[in-house]
Amino acid sequence: MTKQFNILSTKKLLPNQKQELLDAHFTVIEEDFIETTINNFELSKVNDNLIFTSQNAVQSILQHPKCEELKSKNVFSVGMKTKDLLTQNGFNVVAYTGYASDLSEIITLIYSGESFTFFSGNLRRDILPNTLKENGITFNEIEVYETKLTSKKTSNKLDGILFFSPSAVESYLKLNTIKDEMCFCIGETTAEALENKKIKNIIIAEKPSVENVINEVIEYYTN
Repeated sequence: MTKQFNILSTKKLLPNQKQELLDAHFTVIEEDFIETTINNFELSKVNDNLIFTSQNAVQSILQHPKCEELKSKNVFSVGMKTKDLLTQNGFNVVAYTGYASDLSEIITLIYSGESFTFFSGNLRRDILPNTLKENGITFNEIEVYETKLTSKKTSNKLDGILFFSPSAVESYLKLNTIKDEMCFCIGETTAEALENKKIKNIIIAEKPSVENVINEVIEYYTN
């Protein structure tokens, strides 16, 4: 790779993640296009099983004074990192998938007689609650964090953009346009947010993790 490629990450990377791109001779620009804050919420009406679809929701629960009381319940989660965070903090994860659509299918097919509490954010997707509702599964939802779009205008000429959530896509496109930049997405839901805007130059990570997105970037430009 002789040409120096300019890459924008729509969230700040960990030092080792950024270093991997620098070692592969990329110019890396980082900006947080979304920010999350923890809500004040009650844990009074919690059902027998818990659902987490993001690490942000887990972090919110971990900071709640009644967190320990939830650890006796079974947990269903989306994403390997979310599952790992739950397990490391003493939660019993009985099922996890890469996508909310797959998790809702598992719950519908195997656990339809159970009751659930879904810990969500304000910009969560509809697929999981809608599927549970359509199938008559008992559940409630507690909004435990809030995502704010922190849009910024980028003046740099970019070759590639890294997206880690549909919210980041929305935030980026508020003040910027995508022409021929290659878009690297953490998963299908994030890619769909771009496809809905008629953007076609998309590569989806093999597995939904930041590390896999970085691997795709290096592989694409090296080849």
